[in-house]
Amino acid sequence: MRTLLVADMHLSHDTPEINQGFHDYLAHTAQGADALYILGDLFDAWIGDDLLDTPHPLGAVAREVIQQLHRLSSDGTAIYFIHGNRDFLLGQRFIDACQATLLSEVEQIELQGVPAVILHGDSLCTQDEAYMAFRQQSRDPEWQAQILAMPLEQRLELASSLRMQSGDANAKKADAIMDVTHEEVVALIEKHGVTTMIHGHTHRPKVHDLTVEDVPAKRFVLGDWDASHGWDIVVEKSDHTAPRLRQFPLTNPPSP
Repeated sequence: MRTLLVADMHLSHDTPEINQGFHDYLAHTAQGADALYILGDLFDAWIGDDLLDTPHPLGAVAREVIQQLHRLSSDGTAIYFIHGNRDFLLGQRFIDACQATLLSEVEQIELQGVPAVILHGDSLCTQDEAYMAFRQQSRDPEWQAQILAMPLEQRLELASSLRMQSGDANAKKADAIMDVTHEEVVALIEKHGVTTMIHGHTHRPKVHDLTVEDVPAKRFVLGDWDASHGWDIVVEKSDHTAPRLRQFPLTNPPSP
């Protein structure tokens, strides 16, 4: 029995190596898993599910991803999504096409008997005040409805502009500002009464040892995928179940 978690693939029509690596991961590593959790930023940008009806290159990438995830789900692997900061407009149409389940932005779950709290991770970066203001706006249903009502070409231009602005802004920020706030991590672990947290977003893969209310705890940070390597967390049912953070070559994903 085996559960997998991934995040930050940032798939697009400009990432052929990552696209193929993710397909290989689904066909090989994820085959036979009990569940696959995708903790945000599956796509580098998502501007509405109607993209699936267009000849835009990202629509073609997404349709192939849907086909792969639908096949995995049909074979018995439960698939779960959490929105990221790049794909928060991913809608129910996409989720249903994958035969998946969309989770809330923070979820308390059991991973092969291990209680854990999972999330994308951007909500923990509270020192980045400019981003937190945008995050609050972009999660507002009225704002999202206004964006989705725009013509597709305008949305594509907006997504490109936002990515460029984000890159310019991040280049000027101190590293600590873009990382999680320790107090937010501790507060969330305390709130859910668990000793395991898993998230992505920061692109700083590591297993952090913590002490929360005098109890040892761990925070697992998934890495972002690039043209050479992918990252996942595997939790296997055993007498000593514990999550394992793994980096692997895209051309040689882990065995099931």
